[in-house]
Amino acid sequence: MTASRITLGIRTSLRLSRAGTGLRTCARRYGTASEPLKRTGIYDFHVANGAKMVPFAGYSMPLAYGDVGQVASHNHVRKSVGLFDVGHMVQSNFRGATATEFLEWLTPSSLSTLPAYSSTLSLLLNEQGGIIDDTIITKHASDAFYVVTNAGRREQDLAWFKQKLQEWNATEKGKTGPVEMEILENWGLLALQGPGAASYLQSLTSYNLRDLLFGKSAFVPVEGFNLHVARGGYTGEDGFEISIPPNQTEEVARMLSKNPVQLTGLGARDSLRLEAGMCLYGNDIDESTNPIEAGLTWVISKDRRESGNFIGADAVRQVLKDGPSRRRVGLIIEGAPARQGAKIMGPGNEQVGSVTSGIPSPTLGQNIAMGYVESGLHKKGTELEVEVRNKLRKAVVTPLPFLKPNYWRG
Repeated sequence: MTASRITLGIRTSLRLSRAGTGLRTCARRYGTASEPLKRTGIYDFHVANGAKMVPFAGYSMPLAYGDVGQVASHNHVRKSVGLFDVGHMVQSNFRGATATEFLEWLTPSSLSTLPAYSSTLSLLLNEQGGIIDDTIITKHASDAFYVVTNAGRREQDLAWFKQKLQEWNATEKGKTGPVEMEILENWGLLALQGPGAASYLQSLTSYNLRDLLFGKSAFVPVEGFNLHVARGGYTGEDGFEISIPPNQTEEVARMLSKNPVQLTGLGARDSLRLEAGMCLYGNDIDESTNPIEAGLTWVISKDRRESGNFIGADAVRQVLKDGPSRRRVGLIIEGAPARQGAKIMGPGNEQVGSVTSGIPSPTLGQNIAMGYVESGLHKKGTELEVEVRNKLRKAVVTPLPFLKPNYWRG
């Protein structure tokens, strides 16, 4: 699951000096100076554990904990298990006799064929086929869905949902089978991630987690709590995203943060997701981006590409027919890390694209980046250059993700 996450007011670039990598985590315009930052249900828990709190998506969120640097946190998740607070994300339920049809109108996903308690990455598209937000949709039943959207797009998403629900419920289908939305305000959401996540969580439950494959979810008894547990995450590692009622979040967080679990903040979350080739909304995708150029065509099933009646369908089909003018690619860059906005240069020293995310990769020991380049220059092994600190650095197009995922598929 995941980064994903742009119009708001503060821009804070935070350099993690202890990490020794120069990694910057952008808190990207997710608030204004006059707006008080929101807090997740475990803000006090973070502070008590030595978190450095920073503005992100309108929330005060942990960047790192104590003296543990970003690289150490990153490596711990890759090798063992870390716990992330992602309670700033917006969790919602959609219910109603036509809920499947409604969400298939709102997104290009094939939800009617999705098995119960299965999840899919999906997209909210505008009429031009641009990405309003990326989202995870979990089907509980044909008339019930659990949907997670990005905190940084909260106002835009909720306004879009409200408008489209009114339109849908005014149609003949909607009148006979109206759909309602419930926002799970103040619910907790914790991500337990890493190769040690399953064994740790298994020690707390009688539920056989080997049966819970990647992309599946279940209500799982965990030390007396009944929690919605979805297998997946935003790191490329095995793991779980756990939804928790407001009055239980801090107790569950304490339970899930014992040795060998390490509390992990936004710094490591960003480097982990980039190594996993995952988009961060506002960096790598936005309303001017269509799914095809973003490399997300796979979220649109073949039947829906051909005949699906979803918002933005005509625009998407046109791009599928004509081909995208640009494509999202991975890059390995020599010499110095490229940051968002760095120019990508092609033959004749002409700009052919821009970097959208870039870091020194703790796992690979190389400078990696994602960005968009003109179609034709997106093929594996294509040599380009990126402008970093007023110098052109060699950059080689590399398949995404940079690391092979370690999802549990049985």
